[in-house]
Amino acid sequence: MRINWGTGIVIAFVCFIGFIMYLVVNMMTDDKFQHELVVEDYYKQELSLQDDIDKEINSQTLEENVSWEHTNDGILIQFPTSIEPSEISGTVYFYRPSKKSLDFEVPLVLNNHAILIPKDRLVDGRWNLTVDWKNGDASYLYKKSIVY
Repeated sequence: MRINWGTGIVIAFVCFIGFIMYLVVNMMTDDKFQHELVVEDYYKQELSLQDDIDKEINSQTLEENVSWEHTNDGILIQFPTSIEPSEISGTVYFYRPSKKSLDFEVPLVLNNHAILIPKDRLVDGRWNLTVDWKNGDASYLYKKSIVY
């Protein structure tokens, strides 16, 4: 049996389409490839975007901004020493882009100018750190992409 060039082209197309279909089905059904939304309430968060921009501008006007450092015990988040710790309130958000179930938030309860996030709550990899905090009537926002 001889295959002419037209039949060869059809066989090549069928093999290519079969390969692409295999890849698509494999990606959609495999558990290691999670297809999650970034956030559930996307439109609600989009409406508060200007508030977040204003908070970030407020935090840039501070003499000393929030900072973080990697320690043996976890991540230490430091707040400005010029502000009394008892007057600071807010929340620290840890967002894991690769897996939604690892996201968590910690309310700010400060005795000194720092809060420690223990290493048992953190998995190695990339995290988005967001500190949304207030001092009196002023609101501040600190965002940083970190690698733990």
